Amino acid sequence: MIAIVDYGVGNLFSLKSSFAYIGHEVRVTGNREEILSADRIVLPGVGAFGDAADKLRATGLDEAVQEAAQRGKPLLGICLGMQLLFDEGEEFGFHRGLGLIPGRVVSMRPAVPPSLKLPQIGWNGLRLVRPHPLFRDVRDGEQVYFVHSFHGTDCAGSLLATTEYGAEITAAVGRGCVMGCQFHPEKSGAVGLKILKAFAETEDFTC
Repeated sequence: MIAIVDYGVGNLFSLKSSFAYIGHEVRVTGNREEILSADRIVLPGVGAFGDAADKLRATGLDEAVQEAAQRGKPLLGICLGMQLLFDEGEEFGFHRGLGLIPGRVVSMRPAVPPSLKLPQIGWNGLRLVRPHPLFRDVRDGEQVYFVHSFHGTDCAGSLLATTEYGAEITAAVGRGCVMGCQFHPEKSGAVGLKILKAFAETEDFTC
């Protein structure tokens, strides 16, 4: 069973529907024991880093997610959920993340020039940095859907994919069984479904 962590942040219906479409049982839950008993865990999120981090800690689900990762359960963070995997975020002040992926989350300015709008909204191509099971069925250059103004940095050791938006922007990271996509697989059509299917079915993420 795949647990989608419900801590009051994120579009859970489209994510649940995407997994159902590819034939996988999911449970949207804010229950610690259900999360820890799941085979795989998805951490979604939209909004601001600090607010989401506070909600995750207020529910105690930060510790559940960290413990699940320590047990070697495959964990996928999506959009803000990916950003929360990092050590810290700098959106409207300094905020601690989950510390599962080394690095920081910072504004895409000044790296992205003023001629390009923020947030980045829309489809953009992936540049695959290194082979990884999450992208086993994805070709370099295939497009996925982004909505964000902040991105991960200082994460070269975990970098899986980037995208070009006036600068090279972190698109996906992975460290052992912990993975994150800055884009939304559930909104990325056939390419996104291939990524979710790989997450749901891969047996070895080299934990």
